[in-house]
Amino acid sequence: MEKKLRSSTKKNDLKIELSSYSIKKLEKQALVRGFSSSTDYIKSLIKKDEVKRTRPKNDFKNSKKPKIIHRTQRGQILYGDSLNWLHNPKNKNSTNLIITSPPFGLISKKSYGNEHADDYCEWFRPFAEGFEKVLKSNGSLVIDIAGVWIKGNPVRSLYHFDVLQMLCKEYGFFLCQEHYWWNPGKMPSPASWVTVNRVRVIDAINCVWWLSKSPNPKASNLNILRPYSEQMKRVLKNGIKSGVRPSGHEVTQKFLKNNGGSIPHNLLAIANTESNGSYFDYCKKYNLPIHPARFPGSLPDYFIRFLTKKGDLVVDPFGGSSVTGFVAEQLGRKWRSIEMNLSYAIGGRGRFLEKKPYRPLISKYEIPSPGTFYPED
Repeated sequence: MEKKLRSSTKKNDLKIELSSYSIKKLEKQALVRGFSSSTDYIKSLIKKDEVKRTRPKNDFKNSKKPKIIHRTQRGQILYGDSLNWLHNPKNKNSTNLIITSPPFGLISKKSYGNEHADDYCEWFRPFAEGFEKVLKSNGSLVIDIAGVWIKGNPVRSLYHFDVLQMLCKEYGFFLCQEHYWWNPGKMPSPASWVTVNRVRVIDAINCVWWLSKSPNPKASNLNILRPYSEQMKRVLKNGIKSGVRPSGHEVTQKFLKNNGGSIPHNLLAIANTESNGSYFDYCKKYNLPIHPARFPGSLPDYFIRFLTKKGDLVVDPFGGSSVTGFVAEQLGRKWRSIEMNLSYAIGGRGRFLEKKPYRPLISKYEIPSPGTFYPED
């Protein structure tokens, strides 16, 4: 007698019957896409279909095709609206990693253009739909996004959490892990709350959402190991006592395996203090504006190494000064950097004139425990 899989919904009592062959095929497809069971895979498909039917349709066929501003052996800087590229059927399921820093939902306008926090999700929807289209089933989406203060009050907007909820609940993405980018060089702002009234601390953290189309995207933390601490080096040399610690963690001799480095934390300490180099020289030479919201090369370097292999395609739909494209080129990945501001797109050419050997920023920062400094009364 054939095995059969039955599924029903509370609303209309829909029943699905499948043969044993179809069940095996479905289970295989579920595993390929990173799901632990065919049931979870079916639930995901039903959820995505329900949202898709209620979502407004976007048509970008008649929008202007991005123009190539710069080409290298592995990639291109494109000038134009990234929505055209994201919604082009030719690019469907082509991309291994999207890593980007979209214009934040600020309260005030910046020179590079940005949406108001209250309208951010609606503005972001066509991009979310495009991301889902171009990413491969085992691909990842990494979004660097900062929180903002509500004007006139020392309280925060929730817009960036709304974006995360929308991507997962409406577009079927999975949150693999939150990362937090700590910029030790961040200036104290807003000054009225931090340095004048002194009711808030320095806001030096950006949220970095790592999402994917399946629960198990391509990833390997062996590619992003950090140097062992002096204490760990001593443990590897002298050994460790096995047993259960007071915390409940069991320590075994497996801890003595030398992997060449330790697994990093999800707090990324990277100073954003770049102020010289070929990019700046190029912009000054041709009187081009320097992009005011560049992120440091070490940020895309980390995720490109972590989530892709050589030859994979990395895309930044908000390319800015093409930091992502430059790093991807140096790491042997294919890439596309798409920027709708012509001056910024042209300025990105300067990054590829760098003559120094490529090396990501290597630095050490310490975070003192809170309350360790007691000023005199």
